[in-house]
Amino acid sequence: MKIRRADRLVDMTNYLLERPRKLVSLTHFAERYDSAKSSISEDLTILKRTFQERGIGLLETLPGAAGGARFTPYMTREDAAEFIDELVEEVSDGTRVLPGGYVFLSDLLGRPEILRRVGRLIATQYLNDNIDAVMTAATKGVPVAQAVAEELNVPFVIVRNDSKITEGPTMSVNYLTGSSKRVEKMELSRRSLPTGSSVLVVDDFMKAGGTIKGMMSLVGEFEGTVVGAAVFAEGLVSERVVTKYTSLIQVDTLTSDGEGITVAPGNYETEIFGE
Repeated sequence: MKIRRADRLVDMTNYLLERPRKLVSLTHFAERYDSAKSSISEDLTILKRTFQERGIGLLETLPGAAGGARFTPYMTREDAAEFIDELVEEVSDGTRVLPGGYVFLSDLLGRPEILRRVGRLIATQYLNDNIDAVMTAATKGVPVAQAVAEELNVPFVIVRNDSKITEGPTMSVNYLTGSSKRVEKMELSRRSLPTGSSVLVVDDFMKAGGTIKGMMSLVGEFEGTVVGAAVFAEGLVSERVVTKYTSLIQVDTLTSDGEGITVAPGNYETEIFGE
């Protein structure tokens, strides 16, 4: 039985949103809804216009026998600024400061509505990049990596300081932590990341950048390419071993009176949206 256009539009929208960056053929939609391809093309034109007007994402329609539709989510500059302002306000709480200058963020990174927007904002920077995997370090960076990977529709891999027997053979690198200058080791199962992959490195918090730098080195051991690096929050430090990265918020726990916290937008606007 044929589906009414209104019902079809709702189902098509849901189908595309659940499969970001995946090309879906017109034939698939025509068979799914028992409709002519010309009707499907008209539906996609409606969705394309609506997605763009509402700042939901980009819907590409590709002609030809191998063509179809591909939805790529993004966040507009205006929506990003509003979201970052919300984050700055929530993090600006002196009770979040932990020993060593770290900041408690686990409650925020446990909230699905925040993670969805974090993932979409970071993914916006890579609309035109081919990314095979998102990499993060256990354990606090995992929610961020999962959110970004979902928007990019790619796997995410977790680097650990100690491997488990269930991981099988691993690849490891030694890296120098940023502030304490200790030598640490990180490992990743050889089966987790195909050789030659293009990888986006993410983490929840970065101080001097030792962990990010270590993950970049590990990608090199897999003969892969680091497409970029992004963090939810960065701390203010005098020296950093990573120079190219994107941060959503910037946190300074060394205020003039030695207490409290100062929070500001990170470099996301320049890195994601340009000048």
